[in-house]
Amino acid sequence: MKEFQYVIQDPVGLHARPAGLLVKQAAGFQSKVTIESGGKSADARKLIMLMSLGIKQGMEVTCRVDGEDEEAAAEALQKFFQENL
Repeated sequence: MKEFQYVIQDPVGLHARPAGLLVKQAAGFQSKVTIESGGKSADARKLIMLMSLGIKQGMEVTCRVDGEDEEAAAEALQKFFQENL
């Protein structure tokens, strides 16, 4: 299992557009991707679950990746967070 933390920089937080892009990014890998924040967690492939986390600017999220392609998935997702959130 791979995991990394990221503090959300986007002034609007994890809103619909980047959340939708995150779902597409996570769906491109076989590994299970889980996003945790504020004591709650969500499957990164489910948009409604991601949005229900209520992630705002300045909040820290933990991304956990577990599966066959976890190395590549974690690297791609970390880059996604840095470029989009």
